[in-house]
Amino acid sequence: MSTNDKFTLVLSGVFALLVLSSIVTWILHSRLATGQPDQKSIATIENLTARVKAWWVIAVVLAGSLLLGTTATLLVFAVGSFMALREFLRLTHTQPEDHAALAVAFFIVLPFQYLLIEIQWYGLFAIMIPVYTFLILPIFPVIRHETTDFLERTARLQWGLMLTVYSVSHAPALLLLTIPNYAHQNALLLFYLVFVTQLSDVLQYVFGKWLGKTSISPTVSPSKTVEGLIGGGASAIFCGTLLWWITPFTPTQAFCFAALIVVFGFVGGLVLSAVKRSLAVKDWGNSIAGHGGALDRLDSLSFSAPIFFHLVRYFFSV
Repeated sequence: MSTNDKFTLVLSGVFALLVLSSIVTWILHSRLATGQPDQKSIATIENLTARVKAWWVIAVVLAGSLLLGTTATLLVFAVGSFMALREFLRLTHTQPEDHAALAVAFFIVLPFQYLLIEIQWYGLFAIMIPVYTFLILPIFPVIRHETTDFLERTARLQWGLMLTVYSVSHAPALLLLTIPNYAHQNALLLFYLVFVTQLSDVLQYVFGKWLGKTSISPTVSPSKTVEGLIGGGASAIFCGTLLWWITPFTPTQAFCFAALIVVFGFVGGLVLSAVKRSLAVKDWGNSIAGHGGALDRLDSLSFSAPIFFHLVRYFFSV
């Protein structure tokens, strides 16, 4: 099967799934109008409907960028990183003294990280933020003789860059890998990572609302349940295994990679929920109806992408 045929098939499947989801939410809304549902049911269905509508937009943008090529895909992820970093720093309260370092982070470090993928400079891509940026950014407040909350302010910016730019950029970085017998198909591998990560999030939410009774961490994220993790995670792993044919993996390898994506994606969501709780906020923003902010959609990917990228690079790339 050619690469174009694979793309056509998987994208048709995604949009068929979205059509089915839209029909289901329409039916649920119709039942709301004829019955006397409680407020919890109304809120759940309204949230699910908003999520489906948002996923239509996300799917169209991501599919369009993948079809347009590497540059378009990098631009989409760079914009996502920009939005997520802005949300992170807005909620963690930066100071006027940080403006010089912030300007460097947003307008030099962020675009340069994605440019390194475009020019396929893996060596610098891998160390630019965790080494050079880590060392350079603290210099700016020092030059201005600012020492108030110095460690906290510096760590906040560095952690934000690592999470929203460095980690997230590992997803489109899959496009620079050279994998034997897999030429010109790396976009399918990126699709695989994003699909399994986000499908796991969606199905964990659905199973949690449907069957969830046992909260995994009530103080961190009361909505994350054991039943949601098992049901949603297992379903996402199953779908990831079925999609082995769009990857360089065997079915067994696809199962293992899907399991890793699900586990680290779940941990990412849990960690970022802990950060939100410490800041006393529910969502990182409101830029995506039904999803909160951009970082609410990228939290799982920020943990699953680096693990997936480096394991694929180590075992499959030349």
